[in-house]
Amino acid sequence: MGILNVTPDSFSDGGAFIRRDQAVMRARQIWESGADIIDIGAESTRPGAPAISASEEMERLLPVVEAVMAAVPLPVSIDTYKASVMREAWSLGAGLMNDVTALRGDPDSLALLAELQIPVCLMHMRGTPRNMQGQTRYTDLLGEVQDFFRERISACEAAGIQREQLLLDPGLGFAKDLQGNCLLLQNLEDLQTWGIPILVGVSRKSMIGTLSGVSEAARRLGGSIAAALWAVAHGAQVLRVHDVAETVQAIRVWTGIQEQGAAQSLRITP
Repeated sequence: MGILNVTPDSFSDGGAFIRRDQAVMRARQIWESGADIIDIGAESTRPGAPAISASEEMERLLPVVEAVMAAVPLPVSIDTYKASVMREAWSLGAGLMNDVTALRGDPDSLALLAELQIPVCLMHMRGTPRNMQGQTRYTDLLGEVQDFFRERISACEAAGIQREQLLLDPGLGFAKDLQGNCLLLQNLEDLQTWGIPILVGVSRKSMIGTLSGVSEAARRLGGSIAAALWAVAHGAQVLRVHDVAETVQAIRVWTGIQEQGAAQSLRITP
């Protein structure tokens, strides 16, 4: 999943793809680099980011969605929690909603997705992007995340959203400190209880900077790839990344080594 932020204030590339032509160029780059999905967001969810209205979000988002879908033959995901934005983006052809509130941020979103039968990624987060970094203390982080997803899956199914239409995102960096992020990555297998694909978004995040000692987000490629490989090795099916070409190359080499090694072990020597 390649990231396309059409925001002025995202933590890594805010302002870089505001204009429609810039966004389309970035979408083409994502496609040509080997991504399977483009995730477009028009409201920053970085720590402390201010909320914006649905009208402002749609003003930024919808022209880009329309242009990208005309230019690039990839499924489009929309990073939003607002039901009205979801509906308008769906009408333009968006095929997945990526909701950091897990359909809790808008009272109409659960019923809307059930009505339209749109797939959705449910992310774990305490609070909101404005205050989440003050809510990083847990008695049992792994237990809380599992309980959270159990409740959200039940809510979705009760509303009419099939389990096959869900993805789960543990929400690295969203109301988690470094220790919490690492604990979740170490235990990703625990989130496979429900047989639902796991999405991991760790690309360029502050934990990469802390562990690597690299303060500038755009220079965290090596650490982001290391975290991506760890996530795939422990059960992640979808990676949400900034550096698509480099991540795709790393995954291909990593899986290629595994496949070649497995093939070699099966050979019978006379």
